[in-house]
Amino acid sequence: MTQAEIPATTLGLLPGDTQAVPVSLVTTGSWAKVEAGLEPAQRSFARAIGFKPKAGGLALLPGPDGSLARVLFGLGDPEAASHDRLLVGKLPGLLPEGVFRLDDAPEPTEAALAWLMGSYRFGRYRSGGGSQARLVAPAGIDAAEVERIAAAVAMGRDLVNTPANDLGPAEIEAAARTLGARHGASVTVTQGEALATEYPLIHAVGAASPRAPRLIDLTWGPADAPRVTLVGKGVAFDTGGLDIKPSAAMLLMKKDMGGAAAALAAADMVMGARLRLRLRLLIPAVENAVSGNAFRPGDVLPSRAGLSVEIGNTDAEGRLILADALALADADSPELILDFSTLTGAARVALGPDLPAFFTEDDALAEAVAQAGRAAIDPVWRMPLHAPYASLLDSKVADLNNVSGGPFAGAITAALFLRRFAPNTKAHGHFDLYGWNPSTKPGRPEGGEVQTARLTYTLLKTRYGG
Repeated sequence: MTQAEIPATTLGLLPGDTQAVPVSLVTTGSWAKVEAGLEPAQRSFARAIGFKPKAGGLALLPGPDGSLARVLFGLGDPEAASHDRLLVGKLPGLLPEGVFRLDDAPEPTEAALAWLMGSYRFGRYRSGGGSQARLVAPAGIDAAEVERIAAAVAMGRDLVNTPANDLGPAEIEAAARTLGARHGASVTVTQGEALATEYPLIHAVGAASPRAPRLIDLTWGPADAPRVTLVGKGVAFDTGGLDIKPSAAMLLMKKDMGGAAAALAAADMVMGARLRLRLRLLIPAVENAVSGNAFRPGDVLPSRAGLSVEIGNTDAEGRLILADALALADADSPELILDFSTLTGAARVALGPDLPAFFTEDDALAEAVAQAGRAAIDPVWRMPLHAPYASLLDSKVADLNNVSGGPFAGAITAALFLRRFAPNTKAHGHFDLYGWNPSTKPGRPEGGEVQTARLTYTLLKTRYGG
């Protein structure tokens, strides 16, 4: 598979002068005014079916000839703490085939992005895509920007949703090369003996698979611009290695490259917007498989940073491959390192599937990330890098173990492990994400998700302009 073979799954916005059915976005506060402005027959129809402006409420209003003339869609109370700012993303799954325009959208840019994100369908393995509702670009928005963001999200979702038989380390490399070619970036790849020598942890984790491990290194932007490095965990499939997962825990392991997909999506947005920075994207791409040459519990492995690592559990492989990539990133002295990974079940227990954990020692970065998450509707929650817990990673035979010695603080100890490999970069943020929507929500269909990608783009756009 090449990235070009993945079908386009996000529809673009139509020109503003396209004839379209109006969709009135109605809040609890605006409903009386909207209702008064309806045609008498439409007003009677809306009352007859009991339409209320509650969140997600829908009414399809007919015209005199019986055709669809107007849509009413409830937003509820936008000031409520529980209000979903992506609620408009529910409409593509509710409306019939046709062309629509949004009336009275409180935030038209958010509404248009939500619509496009909600239009996503992963159709690679299904015959026939079917027709969908299309949206006219709301007046006054940067339609090209919205389309770029939605397309990057769709690309990342496609990668996560593609099963491992069609997406391994080579295909992750192909996706990075396709992205690099589109934006004029350079891409180099290290594998084979050079990988074993320069990145021994990446090599050890991927050695058991017939699909060769590799480190993908993409660079873009002027050499004298501020340097930002994104690092994404690219485990194409995770059996758990010799500490093999039970079958139920293995079912979704095609998504264990969700960190790489998020980093690729963020990089796509950054390069598409031509932000004023020197971007580096590092993806250690492996398959954690089982064979006679698989790394074992109790093995002691060298790392690029010079630290020796005792293997307490082969199913904690993501932090191993990230460690070598982070050591490379740290040596380049960037202004900012952000790493993305589907790393620990402990983070999901603490925060659930929708809220990635974020770790950093830099308070200013933490606040900027929180603000960017709110602005992009891509939230995270800061968790503590509690330094005393680092002793839980002590080893009697090596510099450190790859897992803690007990059941506590799994997400924190994983973050502390990674921190050991980028000690010189103060502005280092670690995202521990799920990479998957367990159920469909507005703008977020069930399946692969590039959590924190839009946050990252918003953060970098704020810092480095467009």
